[in-house]
Amino acid sequence: MSEENKNALGGGEFLIRDTEAKDIFIPEEFGEEQKMIGQMCTDFLAQEVIPVIERIDEAEEGLMPSLLEKAGEMGMLGISVPEELGGFNKNFVTSMLTTEKLGAGYSFSVALSAHTGIGTLPILYYGNEEQKNKYIPKIVSGEWKAAYCLTEPSSGSDANSGKTKAKLSEDGKHWIVTGQKMWITNGGFADVFTVFAKIDDDENLSAFIIDANSEGITLNPEEKKMGIKGSSTRQVFFNEVKVPVENQLGERQIGFKIALNILNIGRMKLAGAVLGGAKETINETVNYANERNQFGRPISKYGAIKYKLAKMAIRSYASESAVYRASQNIDDKINALIDSGMEKSKATLKGIEEYAIECAMMKVHSSEVLDYVVDEGVQVHGGMGYSAESSVERAYRDSRINRIFEGTNEINRMLSVDMMLKKAMKGTLDLMGPAQEVAGELMGIPDFGSGSETELEQLHKYVKNFKKAVLMVAGSAAQTLMMSLAKEQEILMAISDMLIETYVSESVLLRVEKLQATQGESEMNTLKMNAAKAYIYEAADKINMLGKEALVSFAEGDELRMMLMGLKRFTKQDPVNIKELRRSIAEKMIAENKYIF
Repeated sequence: MSEENKNALGGGEFLIRDTEAKDIFIPEEFGEEQKMIGQMCTDFLAQEVIPVIERIDEAEEGLMPSLLEKAGEMGMLGISVPEELGGFNKNFVTSMLTTEKLGAGYSFSVALSAHTGIGTLPILYYGNEEQKNKYIPKIVSGEWKAAYCLTEPSSGSDANSGKTKAKLSEDGKHWIVTGQKMWITNGGFADVFTVFAKIDDDENLSAFIIDANSEGITLNPEEKKMGIKGSSTRQVFFNEVKVPVENQLGERQIGFKIALNILNIGRMKLAGAVLGGAKETINETVNYANERNQFGRPISKYGAIKYKLAKMAIRSYASESAVYRASQNIDDKINALIDSGMEKSKATLKGIEEYAIECAMMKVHSSEVLDYVVDEGVQVHGGMGYSAESSVERAYRDSRINRIFEGTNEINRMLSVDMMLKKAMKGTLDLMGPAQEVAGELMGIPDFGSGSETELEQLHKYVKNFKKAVLMVAGSAAQTLMMSLAKEQEILMAISDMLIETYVSESVLLRVEKLQATQGESEMNTLKMNAAKAYIYEAADKINMLGKEALVSFAEGDELRMMLMGLKRFTKQDPVNIKELRRSIAEKMIAENKYIF
């Protein structure tokens, strides 16, 4: 294993180890081929999807499957699938870029993500050679459409409690599957279902590949939904459906593990897709603000509008920084495992599993950034934003599902802290040592700095202090509450948000530091630095508030007073003219009439 890989940060390790700017990937480094693939996706939406978006939202029969077939002809359904199975065999970062670019496609991007993600990956990563050879080429070409049947009326977040059953036929040649699945994306036109069911009285789910035209499968009518109206969402009923035994996917009772690992991928992919939606909404909002005149001039001239445009851009840029940082970590881990002799599909799953904490955090952050962007997008559009004629109205409605998809944001928040603590208990992540160091620091004399730090050094110090704040609160909560911490969901969610803000702050700072080191000073790099400064400035206040909420929930007396003082110290920043930082960004966007980063 290379020196670089040995020094790579493991999942969650960002909290206790420093990262150097040179070691992260930033989107400004995309190569020519990656940019061409990204452009192909953007062109596809412009030529094939957006012109028929009304017809898509009306769920015109046959339209969505035909668009998936066109996407398949262009290779978009198999970006990271091996070439021998009909794909492009590109790395995880490249697949994230295509996910982002296609994320601006409203309902189409949901259908495509379900097909290429949860529809394809269980078979690609857990199927045997015969299963892969039979299904993957036709799924990648778009000839067969794929769907994933996990959720049931009584099992949403608690997926393993599903009641769908499978039993072996008397002749031992078939599994007989009976049960009900709901919220099945692409359910109305899928040819292939990956279905989760419990064999006999097993504790855990098993998985099966079921052809959609099998006898005994019936569908409810399309669900009427708030948004993503063009995405097919149906209930699927299995009534003693005969499934050949060779269609069992993976070993018995491994279904829950398949579901969890595919969800990890889905979370990171969703974080990429919503970025595409956010950037498109920002473009449309800047455009509208420049065209709309009130009181004799364009509304983009007003400070209240500049404030909104800048915050939309700053949050999107910061989220993107963290998404691609984590995506490259995943790629590096996959390559290191392949170099050590592991087979590619196993290495891919292991690599993504290693960064499950980051996947959960980025799903939460990016989906909430998109919600902020579309909400403010509607506000800038005023009455027009509320009209169904405007695309921001569609973006607003479509955005809301992302905080529910792929595990609710509440579940993902608690998961991120839970996985962190489990790693600590297993000894794969030393949280206690650093947490104790921070506790010792509370008793010492504060470091006020030399006063001669550069701007970058000062920003790094802020981020380092954010980490101390998280370690102090999480360490104290774990020590005080021990096993009952798992039941204190409000505290877990506050710690999770502190963790997320710290990770995103560090990611955007490392990105602008790398840009300055590789490209030097320029107007655009100064604006990107302004975005990082503005993000970190706001993050300090959020972390302070979240930390206080958590601390007063379990600490008291002198201990509480001391930790509150520590929290104040760890989130203290020198004053910065945040209005001017935001204005510099907004004015450049207004001049260029688009999202500038």
